[in-house]
This record gives sequence, structure tokens and C-alpha cells, in this order.
Amino acid sequence: MKFKNLYTFLNKDLDVIEQELQNVVQSDYEMLSEAGLDMLQAGGKRIRPVFVLLSGMFGDYDIHKIKNVAVALEIIHMATLVHDDVIDDAELRRGRPTVKARWDNRIAMYTGDYLFAKSLELMTELKDPLAHKILSKTIVDVVIGEIEQLKDKYRFEQSLKDYLTRIKRKTAILIATSCQLGAISAGTEPELHKKLYRFGYYVGMSFQIIDDILDFTSSEKELGKPVGSDLLQGNITLPVLIAMQDSSLRNQIIKIGPSTEPADIQPLIRDIKASGAIEKSYEVSNRYLEKAFALLDEMPSNKARSTMHSIAKYIGKRKI
Repeated sequence: MKFKNLYTFLNKDLDVIEQELQNVVQSDYEMLSEAGLDMLQAGGKRIRPVFVLLSGMFGDYDIHKIKNVAVALEIIHMATLVHDDVIDDAELRRGRPTVKARWDNRIAMYTGDYLFAKSLELMTELKDPLAHKILSKTIVDVVIGEIEQLKDKYRFEQSLKDYLTRIKRKTAILIATSCQLGAISAGTEPELHKKLYRFGYYVGMSFQIIDDILDFTSSEKELGKPVGSDLLQGNITLPVLIAMQDSSLRNQIIKIGPSTEPADIQPLIRDIKASGAIEKSYEVSNRYLEKAFALLDEMPSNKARSTMHSIAKYIGKRKI
């Protein structure tokens, strides 16, 4: 089953979100508009807006109140992708040239900054001070995560805790905030929107771990970039950390540097896949998902809850 088939009842409201996204990336500066539209046209799962809408269904759901929250969080996500591609010197994303590849690093950084600013502008429509406090903290954490990712490139002497903190900032916190702000915008009680935050955090951690697994197990066509790109770019992910527990693999992995070519690491990728590191990474992902499912069981039973359960289950088993 395709991801989008899990929430077809949201299609009408997601069309509203998509149109708002198109409007938001427009700028008086043609290059900024073109770069923003290029990011939108590259597609994506829109998982953050989906979680905003589903979380809003635990309260007084109104698409016209909640749409700005959904768009703001997707725009922040887009901004982080633009910045990530600069940090990773990435030429492709989802099989398309990145903003930095089409233009240059400066244009990419300004595009990311512009998108961050637009997200804050959108959120002014929501008058709840708590929502603004949460979003501000989230943006700070996301930016710290970008800096940490840059600092940690090719740093093979890092711990599991380092990795988990990094993916929390890189991915999980924005999904968690999507759940919480969706609920807050619909007027839910604090106990519920805090639970939804924790649910989003656990799902977000699993989502990123699966992403890191797929970098080894998917094909270049499916990834839209070379297999093993994370390792090639010096991003030390969970499968690599686990594989490095084998001293012979470790000795090979630590030789990778900025001048390493994609073809050079193909035998190593096969060795990592054969080492059991992929299976152990799935186990870590599943532990986060079990925590997410347990939290869902504590929430009111409705269509949103069952859909969130299906999405979390899909995330744990997805192939791309």
C-alpha cells in the first residue's frame, strides 16, 4: 500500500495545504520563487502536514485555523533540506538537482533562510503564546542540529547517544512539534497535546532510522541519489555505528573521506549489509514504534488515532 492511501479522507484539506505552499514560496525575487517552487515540485510525503491535521482532529478541527500551522512546519522542513544539501554538498535530492546544484551555495542558504522567515510569518495567525514558544524552541533545536551535523561529518569516534541526539534535532523534533501544534491549534487539553508530542517524537526517531537503513538497502533509482550517500558524505548513521563494532569493518570505514568516490565504497556497503547491522538497526526503530503505539492506546479512539497507528506501522516497514 502506498503512503498516501492511508489518509485519503484528508485529500481535500491537503489540497488546501498544497495551494498554500505554492502561495507561500512566491517572492518578489524571481530566483527565490523558482528555487522554492523547485523544492515543492520535487514532492515529498508531506508527513508533517498530515500529522498536524490528524492531531487537530483530537480537538475542534477547522482547516482554516490549522492550515497555517501545517504549511509553516512543512516550510521549515523544506528549509532544512535546502541547508542539508549545502552541508552535504549534495547534487541530487529525490532524483532532481538540488537548489545548491542548480544555483550555488549562497542562493541555497538564502532560500533556506527565506523559508524559515516565511514560516514565522505564517504562525503569527495563531494567537496562542505557547504555540509560538514551542515553535521558536523547535527552530533553535533544528538549527543546532544542522550545526552538529556539519561538526560530526567524518567524525567516526562518536557514540550512539551522539547519533540519537542528532536525529532528534534533524527529524524527530519537527514531527513531534507538528503533532503538538496541530493539537494546540484545535484547543486540546495540555495532557493530550503533550502525549501527541511524545508520539511524534517516537515516530520521528523511527522514521529517520529507517531513512538511514534505506540508504544502504534501496537502489539508486529508488533513493534518487547514490546508494551509501550518507556514509560517502561523512554522515555516521546507526547501521555504520553498529557495523563499526566489528574491528575489520571499522578499519575500512574510518578510511572514508571527502575524496572517496561512490564506486570505492560499494564492497564496503555489501559488507555492512552482511554484518547484521541492518537487522539490529530495525530493532532499534521497532522499539521507538512500540513506545508510539503504547501512547496511542492512551488517547481517545477516533479515525485520526487509527490512521496515526497505520502511518506509524507503515513507517516501520517502508521500503522507500
